[in-house]
Amino acid sequence: MSQRKLYYLNQHRIIYKRLPINDKPSKIFKWGYFYENGTHEYYSLFNSRALINTYKSLRWHFRVLNYLNQDLTHNKFILICKFISKKDNGFTTFNISDEKLKNILRDIYDLNIVKPPNNKLRKIIFKDFTGLKTNEKLKIVGKLIGRTSLVDNEAIYQAMLDLNQMGKKITIGKIANLLNCSIRTVHRNMCSNLKQEKCKLNEKI
Repeated sequence: MSQRKLYYLNQHRIIYKRLPINDKPSKIFKWGYFYENGTHEYYSLFNSRALINTYKSLRWHFRVLNYLNQDLTHNKFILICKFISKKDNGFTTFNISDEKLKNILRDIYDLNIVKPPNNKLRKIIFKDFTGLKTNEKLKIVGKLIGRTSLVDNEAIYQAMLDLNQMGKKITIGKIANLLNCSIRTVHRNMCSNLKQEKCKLNEKI
């Protein structure tokens, strides 16, 4: 597997990560931010080991890049998308034909560039270079989510996202540990959509 060539995006000053702008954190810590009601405004592309493995995911990534980099010229945006879509550059698990790429980009330009792309709700955002190990981050997640949430679909989904973000395979046992509840409780409150999402997230690891 090729290493993701982020240097290309950095050289071209492409924004692929942005903290929430309108939503304000409930609490600020040295290690990051906590949003009690969650935020959809946090975008953080290419921040885990998971690669883009579907056309749908590729299209979403392009939409986010277009939204975060609204001052990019049309031609430069196309160059960036072409670079990302080449498997050898380490962003995707597949190659895409020129025609398919043109169709995706055409669809994106038909959309409202100022409208934020759909995004997952996040409650905990860790700063870069905190020095925290994965198990330390998981303890923080468990403490905050377990203290403020009931064990419902939303809490389970948050735990799944946090495990995925840290490159951990999602299991019922790990979710239960984060939420400080029994495995039976997770099973009882996990809907079919979450079970499907669990499989999708694990496929990306």
